[in-house]
Amino acid sequence: MIDRLASILFVAAIAFLAFVGGAMAVLGEAFPHRYLRDAYLAGEALIAQRQETADPYVTDQWRRARSADKGVTIHDPERALAGYTLYTSAGEAAAHLVDMEGRVVHAWRRPYSEIWNEQAAVKKPQPDNLILMDKARLLPNGDLLASYAAAGDTPWGYGMVRMDRDSNVIWSYLAHTHHDFDIAPDGRILVLTNAFSSERPEGLGNVDEPYLEDFVVVLSPDGRELKRVSLTRALAQSRFNLLHLAIPAYAAGDPLHANSVQYITAEQARNFPFAKEGDVLLSFRDMSAIGVVSIETGQMVWAMRGPWLWQHDASLLPNGRITLFDNLGGFREDNAARVLEVDPKSGAVTWLYQGNEAHPFHSPLRSSVETLSNGNVLITESDGGRIFEVTRQGEIVWNFVNPTRGGADGDMIAIATWGQRIDPDMLDPAARAQFETRKESSR
Repeated sequence: MIDRLASILFVAAIAFLAFVGGAMAVLGEAFPHRYLRDAYLAGEALIAQRQETADPYVTDQWRRARSADKGVTIHDPERALAGYTLYTSAGEAAAHLVDMEGRVVHAWRRPYSEIWNEQAAVKKPQPDNLILMDKARLLPNGDLLASYAAAGDTPWGYGMVRMDRDSNVIWSYLAHTHHDFDIAPDGRILVLTNAFSSERPEGLGNVDEPYLEDFVVVLSPDGRELKRVSLTRALAQSRFNLLHLAIPAYAAGDPLHANSVQYITAEQARNFPFAKEGDVLLSFRDMSAIGVVSIETGQMVWAMRGPWLWQHDASLLPNGRITLFDNLGGFREDNAARVLEVDPKSGAVTWLYQGNEAHPFHSPLRSSVETLSNGNVLITESDGGRIFEVTRQGEIVWNFVNPTRGGADGDMIAIATWGQRIDPDMLDPAARAQFETRKESSR
């Protein structure tokens, strides 16, 4: 009995000393504090991930629907720009092409499980019901470029694919692509990626180890990686590196959080003295900053902050102004989103759109903006699950509400991740004919 008690006390003493030693190592940042800290953070993240993804409707892919409305609820054919609208949303890994009446004329579908392979950056993907197409771009021949994302993962982003009109995969690039990509005039693709790094460059400030390092990757038209530029190092080594002072404490593990990229064309560069053709315009959410990085040199050549907060989708217009989706800068409860058009030379806001009581406008996450050829603006309000077109006077002339619903009572709406108005004249004759045929058959 005495021997057993002694053994128990001995084990308890060893455990206590191990606990004290571990605590001292962590607090004193002595070896092996990093391993202990990283193990604790990994365990904490795993528990949080499992809690978040146990029920799809508690993830940020679904929101409580504002109403029972579905499809097109407003359409002014005299003022809305005619065409198709391509959009992606939660609910399935798909992109839908709808006409001005909201009828689906084509859809591209491919579950991520049919694309994934062992060389993918994501080693254990989430179930297909948690994986969506985050952004898609329609090519003239009817092919689709699409990026994938899932709930509850860090690093974020599951890769991208090119598929034909029948959803057959032509190629895939399965790095941690996230948020946004753009297509250069010569067909090259510029896409955001990220990866964990413990090599903190001088000038970045106090960030976690490891932290997420952001990149722009240049892909060939057939999906081969041609170049990789570190956005994190571009900022840290630039004259704009004091922007790290704007990184909030909660973002020390993801300091830049790049969320949009745009290739700057020769036409756009003519009226934008801060960049040249081939540079890229970027949005950095947590610093509430936008900037330009040279793909050629890897340097940040321009940056700006303004009256916006947690912005997405910074886009340079041919007139030299920049539009962006200001997610939180309206500072109104359940109506905080705005769309801004800004003159980067003066910093002045030259146009804005805000919601009102009749049409609330609120989306803390994601969202996008497209200035149309008729001067109207197409807005994707992600958390509201809708895509709508407004005039310069702020009048809604087309409004589409995502018809995908879920939840026990069917009162949850799938977020709309991204939308684009498609001019039928940009399509090749074969693709245009196929979509027109399906449009007529859906009447």
